[in-house]
Amino acid sequence: MSKTEIETQTATAPEIEPAPVHSVYIAEGTGKTAQNEGAKAKEVHNAELFAAIQESHIPRWSKSSIHLYFCIFIAFCSSYANGYDGSIFSSILGMDQFQKVINIGTDGHKVSIVTSLYNVGSIVTTPVAAFVSDRFGRRMGMLTGAIGIIIGSIITATSTTMAQLTVGRFVLGSGVQFMTVAAPAYAIEIAPPHWRGRCTGLYNCGWFAGSIPAACISYGTQFINNSYAWKVPLILQNIASVIVVASIWFIPESPRYLFSKGREEEGAEFLVKYHGNGNPQSRLVLLEVEEIRESIRQDAVDKATPWWDYSPFLTHNGRWRAAQAIMMGVFGQFSGNGLGYFNVQIYKLIGVDSQAQQLGYQILYQVVGAIGALTAVALTDKMNRRPVLIYGTMGVAVLLAINAGLTNAIAINKAANGGVVTNENYARGALAFYFLFQAFFSFTYTPLQGVVPAEALDTTLRAKGLALYGAAVGCVGFINTYAGPIALANITYKYIYVFVGWDVVEAILWYFFCVEAQGRSLEELEWVYNQPNPVKASQKVDKVVLQADGTVSEKIVEHAE
Repeated sequence: MSKTEIETQTATAPEIEPAPVHSVYIAEGTGKTAQNEGAKAKEVHNAELFAAIQESHIPRWSKSSIHLYFCIFIAFCSSYANGYDGSIFSSILGMDQFQKVINIGTDGHKVSIVTSLYNVGSIVTTPVAAFVSDRFGRRMGMLTGAIGIIIGSIITATSTTMAQLTVGRFVLGSGVQFMTVAAPAYAIEIAPPHWRGRCTGLYNCGWFAGSIPAACISYGTQFINNSYAWKVPLILQNIASVIVVASIWFIPESPRYLFSKGREEEGAEFLVKYHGNGNPQSRLVLLEVEEIRESIRQDAVDKATPWWDYSPFLTHNGRWRAAQAIMMGVFGQFSGNGLGYFNVQIYKLIGVDSQAQQLGYQILYQVVGAIGALTAVALTDKMNRRPVLIYGTMGVAVLLAINAGLTNAIAINKAANGGVVTNENYARGALAFYFLFQAFFSFTYTPLQGVVPAEALDTTLRAKGLALYGAAVGCVGFINTYAGPIALANITYKYIYVFVGWDVVEAILWYFFCVEAQGRSLEELEWVYNQPNPVKASQKVDKVVLQADGTVSEKIVEHAE
């Protein structure tokens, strides 16, 4: 038998330590409040944060909110170059104008070298990118990356040899790594807690802001009968980086970075202006200031470690945090989406041989992905991360398996009919399920690729942790871009089955190791990661009484007798 009591402490299972209760949370009432007209009980991950958000209304179209959107937009621009590259190289490889100047084919080891050096650049610059972001701030990290991308795009666009093109891609990858470390950290650290998923998820959707224009531009320039057909798309890769360079001086530094450097007054001013609607006594601002101070005080030992020292990730807390970032870095790149670099070859496998058709499908492929990603962004602050990753990854495996099966049927059909596809339904089905895979993958991973690593890491470890994430992305990207062309040349469509099996493994690993962060403050996650089983701790919920006017009056805890 059980009874319900109104208390100010959270009841927890014996194996999990109580979650911290902050002084700004005030429980009221006599136990009868839940019976008030319009009042209802609600389950939330963090009662204090939920109550603070309910009472702290941030006007969406105030001057400060509009400026905050501009700050998020600059972080969004930082993801543009990566998405642009993922689409543009697949497009220009299929251009005759490109092959006449730099004849590397569409698959094989030459393509592997050129495409993979982009990821080598990312891997090599990992520790430097983390150092710049930690030492000089998130804004300077984005600025450094933008300059690197501009230089890299100029080198690639003026290439006349394979060697020059390869160097340019190395520089591009280096610049992108600076962005990968600084931009998501900036986005997640400036966003109000209840906007965090959308703001950081939108950052990673900048991938499509680059990939769609890249596909459209290359479709248009294919009709230019000289090398400008591929040079123009490559030089336009730096558009967003130019915007970052010009705008970085007009956005504030991250408040959590400011607190970590002892500039608490500046950090608090940011929170009051952008999270508290100008009110220094805002319940949300008071909670954030208290939690940031406590988090930085607890992690002060990390600030004393050299920039090259990653030993904090060897602790229980650090291992779990690093695991979230590295898992997302690996799974977000190796779930079959890496095939997008070689869409020309994929289209050929299913019978699409026309250059114009291939480039047209490339545009549609990116648009379908953008629709899936933007749908997920709109729901990111409402959906729990863990079930999306588990079930979404299983869905991706199923769709890829169907695509591979239909592609196999096409291969059998072609072999039986002298190399000609006589049953076009196989090709239509394979193409449809390849596009469905793109939509499903984008919904599952694209926003969370920015959100999960950034929110899993605390302020003093965020730059280093995102550097680890970037290194994981670079390593797996290297495997994708180096092994992909060779595998497609040797085993053709059977390469898809590799990702089908691996996606099943990913879903299982997400089930056992994914820590749920939705609905919790960045600082409260410190408590979650300190528990013996962070996955179990992250799924603990509070029950609160939500009044009809939107205020929270009590936290409800059930005790078993």
